[in-house]
Amino acid sequence: MKKWNQQNVGAHCRLLILFVFSISLLSCIGWILEKPSFVLHGIVISPRSFTQMNLLLGLEAQNPNRFDLTLRSFEYTVYLAHEEIAKGRLEQAFLLPASSTTRIEVPVAAEFKDLGASLKAVITGGDLPYKIEGKAEVRALFTSIHFPFSKEGRIDLKN
Repeated sequence: MKKWNQQNVGAHCRLLILFVFSISLLSCIGWILEKPSFVLHGIVISPRSFTQMNLLLGLEAQNPNRFDLTLRSFEYTVYLAHEEIAKGRLEQAFLLPASSTTRIEVPVAAEFKDLGASLKAVITGGDLPYKIEGKAEVRALFTSIHFPFSKEGRIDLKN
C-alpha cells in the first residue's frame, strides 16, 4: 500500500511541475511576442446615399514574429483631417503568417457631414492626414493578447 501511494504521489508531483512549467511559459509569451503593425495603404469611397458613404480601408497588417498569429477582433476609430469620421469593429478572423504582411479590407460607414475638412481635401486632391486607433485581439500559440494600436500618416490624393 505504501509503495502505491509513493508512486501515485510522484506521478502527481510530475504532473504538477509540468502544469506550473506550462503556465509560466504562457505568461512569458508577452516577452517574446512582437506586436503586429497596421498601415493604411488605400481608401475606396463609394456613395451610399445623399448623406452617407461607404469607405473601404485597405490595411496592411505586418507580423514581425517567427510564428503565425490570428487576428481575432479589431476595434477601430478612423480620423481623417483630425476629425473622427467613423468607429467600427471587425469580427472576422485573419491569419497573419510569420514574418509577412497581410492585406485586410475594413468597411467603414460615414456620413458626409462628418467629413468636413477631409471632404475638401478629397475634392481638391490635396494631402489628407489620417489616424487609425483602437485595439486588436491576437491569438498566438495557446493564448490571446489584447493590445492597443495607433497609426498616423498622410494620404496623397493626387496619385
